Amino acid sequence: MVPDTTTSPRTGRQELLTALGEIEQRVLWLSAATIDHANRVRPNPTGLKVGGHQASCASMVSIMTTLWFHELTADDRVSVKPHASPALHAVNHLLGELPAEALTTLRSFGGLQSYPSRTKDPDPVDYSTGSVGIGATAPIWGALARRYVEGRFPGAGTGRQYALLGDAELDEGACWEAVQDPMVAGLGEVVWIVDLNRQSLDRVVPALSAERLAGMFEAAGWQVLTLKYGEQLTELFSRPGGEALRTRLDTMGNPEYQRLLRCTPAELRDRLPGTGSTREPLERLVATLDDDALHSAVRNLGGHDLGALLDAYAAIDDTRPTVILAYTVKGRGLHSEGHPQNHSSLLTRDQLADLATRTGADPDDPWRPLPDGAAARLCAERAEELRRPPVERIAPPPVPTDFGRTPGGTGTTQQAFGRALLDLSRSAPEAAARVVTVSPDVSSSTNLGGWLNKVGVWSPTERVDWFADDAETILHWRENPTGQHVELGIAETNLVGLLGELGATWSRWGQPLLPIGIMYDPFVNRALEPWQFGIYAGGQSLLVGTPSGVTLAPEGGAHQSITTPSLGLEQPGCTTWEPAFAQDAEWCVLAALSLLGRPDGGSAYLRLSTRPVDQSLAAVPADPAARERRRRQAVAGAYGLRRAEGTPDVTLAAMGAMVPEALAAADRLASLGVAADVVCVTSPGLLFRATQARRGLDDAPQWVLDQAFPAERAAPLVTLLDGHPHTLAFLGTVHNTPVTPLGVTHFGQSGALDEVYRHHGVDTESVVRAALDLTHRP
Repeated sequence: MVPDTTTSPRTGRQELLTALGEIEQRVLWLSAATIDHANRVRPNPTGLKVGGHQASCASMVSIMTTLWFHELTADDRVSVKPHASPALHAVNHLLGELPAEALTTLRSFGGLQSYPSRTKDPDPVDYSTGSVGIGATAPIWGALARRYVEGRFPGAGTGRQYALLGDAELDEGACWEAVQDPMVAGLGEVVWIVDLNRQSLDRVVPALSAERLAGMFEAAGWQVLTLKYGEQLTELFSRPGGEALRTRLDTMGNPEYQRLLRCTPAELRDRLPGTGSTREPLERLVATLDDDALHSAVRNLGGHDLGALLDAYAAIDDTRPTVILAYTVKGRGLHSEGHPQNHSSLLTRDQLADLATRTGADPDDPWRPLPDGAAARLCAERAEELRRPPVERIAPPPVPTDFGRTPGGTGTTQQAFGRALLDLSRSAPEAAARVVTVSPDVSSSTNLGGWLNKVGVWSPTERVDWFADDAETILHWRENPTGQHVELGIAETNLVGLLGELGATWSRWGQPLLPIGIMYDPFVNRALEPWQFGIYAGGQSLLVGTPSGVTLAPEGGAHQSITTPSLGLEQPGCTTWEPAFAQDAEWCVLAALSLLGRPDGGSAYLRLSTRPVDQSLAAVPADPAARERRRRQAVAGAYGLRRAEGTPDVTLAAMGAMVPEALAAADRLASLGVAADVVCVTSPGLLFRATQARRGLDDAPQWVLDQAFPAERAAPLVTLLDGHPHTLAFLGTVHNTPVTPLGVTHFGQSGALDEVYRHHGVDTESVVRAALDLTHRP
């Protein structure tokens, strides 16, 4: 049992609990009424289901009431489980952050979102949620991001990072990947409160065990506080027959318990005692209770006991993460409470009217303010205490566009990425100071070694590098609070979760960072969904996938990415670049960094390769004006790499590692009398936006199409990339020319580079054949 250590400077404990109880009832009413209005009051001419989750809100109202109206400080941040968003809006309304008319806009166009959204909701939302597991883990990465910012650019303050999540959400592996990461055990500001209502969407979860969950958290170094029973049940346990009651409830399966919640008092008197040795003492104990007391006792769980919740908050150990396992009833206080299928059920009009009576509300005036009194005063006081000053946003330092050096010899785009970071630290130290890199245990194999040796590894405290004096150590692992690289465990979802929060510091605390996440490209899809959600929530970051494609020939099909090149076409808020040459890679890295940490910015994805390429093939212009023109084209999506004399018979548009094959094919075609232009594509997404803009479907610049694909040189197209061919197939629409898209459409296998390219039909021979077919040559 959590000790009672809570006192209030504003009022005595009982007066506080009374006021909180009145607010709790109003939050319950407002959340239910908001959902009812969206489904039954607001006109819906299409008849399409609107939806909402009255029961999911109801199980959270006690937790949310005690948090916002007693426990939180202005520095704290809270992630609210997706289906409790109407309860969050109800809380914000009572705090004066949301006008009453906004409560009528739930799930309407431009109104309150279905799930909490930092970027779309009109009231304060600390974390966007909606994708199960991501909202739960976001405060962990938010805590890490706050610590990083505060250590380098003071002003982020302190404060706890709360996650309110449902017990079914713990089925998501992302939760446990985050809980057990070694970086998390020291984050004492992290508090998870689990709404342990023992229900999922369709059913009562038959085997959910709080004891098992507690053991898993404890094994990861978390403090565990369990709130199982409320004050009424605790008092009954002390009476004759009370131990039998505790034993009966403790050993009862979840479905049987939930069925008790649906029983009449007469049925309860028969079912609760059970059939074993507890029956006789329980029958005597139950006989001492009237119907109302028996009805309330069965549902008197710790997650609905306001005093127990306050005591739990007071017992939080701020030296390590904490989880509060709060037993609740899904639908608590509603006619649907405890029903296995109450997840999205709606109260009837009569049931809503009854709820209004029980909560002191008026169904004819659902948004009527609280009456003058202690509860209204508490709302006003808390609104003042929780008000945050406006965030003064610092503009990110300028990022150079060009280091002025032309790479020579043979090199890879992955190597160019590592060099670009080092060059940035020399050429633009203020911008480099804002860079923070994150990787899942692959720093040495993704060319981060030089950067890591220069800036060090971030750690909240300095740690001894026991290999510093080892002469054979190449990668120096200096861990201290000034480091600029964060190394997580190998879980990619953790990496992009942290990346999203590091990319949101510009909006949370006004301090922009330039976060870069590096992982093997084959595993980008594993991390794609949480990274997408981070972008949706306002996080701006650069994700680098390297090495990539079937060009990673000896690794085989398991490590050969196919679908990642089209990310820039499909992901809102993200620009994709896949450079072919080291010079292009440098320019694209700098362009991506210039997008970060600003209200008009966005995220980027770079797909890099370990294929060594002769850099002279890039033919970077020596003239400064021509060089700048090339840079602008490369950053905008494409440039003409080679122009045939006269009018071309065919255009070869290639991207990334496949450009050497396109150039070799152009030479072969020339010997056959076929004139071929070669266009180097660097960003399919930017080119697609330009083609859409030509049709009035986007506001993107179009000039790159005129320069890379001039109308007077329009010819049949062969497109080529180390990935799925659909990525570049749309280029035929630039001038409505025939197009043959070449790429990778099935799983690969190990082999030498020429064997693998030939297997997938992306070798020089395949390009030549496709061009000859398009030009109808014999």
